[in-house]
Amino acid sequence: MQKLVRGVHKFQEEVVGQNVAFFEELAKGQRPHTLFITCSDSRINPNLLTQTEPGEIFIIRNAGNIVPAHGSVVGGEAATIEYAVLALGVKDIVVCGHSHCGAMLGLLNPESLERLPAVREWLKHAEATRRIVMENYDDRTGAERLNVTIQENVLVQMESLRTIPAVAARLASGDLHLHGWVYKLESGKVFAYSEEAGQFLELASYQPKPAQPRSFVALPTKAAAVGK
Repeated sequence: MQKLVRGVHKFQEEVVGQNVAFFEELAKGQRPHTLFITCSDSRINPNLLTQTEPGEIFIIRNAGNIVPAHGSVVGGEAATIEYAVLALGVKDIVVCGHSHCGAMLGLLNPESLERLPAVREWLKHAEATRRIVMENYDDRTGAERLNVTIQENVLVQMESLRTIPAVAARLASGDLHLHGWVYKLESGKVFAYSEEAGQFLELASYQPKPAQPRSFVALPTKAAAVGK
């Protein structure tokens, strides 16, 4: 605890003291451009990873970077996503998984969660991930199986995001973008999912396509369809 206290003093003296105008501006309101959804793992620091300043990214953290599907639970994740999308008007949402994820390891080994009933219940929101891995990657074992689970879970949570009405509406208008990332703790590398390639590519070579609003061909009215 003393380390934390010393850190606060250092922050106040060396960071705030030298950037008073910046922090006064922050107090006037926030205008984040991105909602960043990641794991609670202590080894991940979203601002450090993305080299962003306070006020730039709105962050959700939980075990397994999970997004409960719309209607499955009314909780902090749904409220935070709705606020970010409708009140703050973020333009991008990133779902960021990471290597060596304990939540995903627990998902694959539910027997290990006997003494963690709340964790076991929470991971039910990733049941689709577990089934995808069990039924499509039966030949994978050990670290390779865990890595596949981490990647598939990012894609599953992106699909859950699309069930949230506020997100779905913004996606349809073309002014909101979803991104799936996996962060490698051991190397610092970030891999982003490419729909064109159908796989995760190192971020340096990933070029996201700009979102486009939906457009539909006009259908004839019933009268026109029968020649009237």
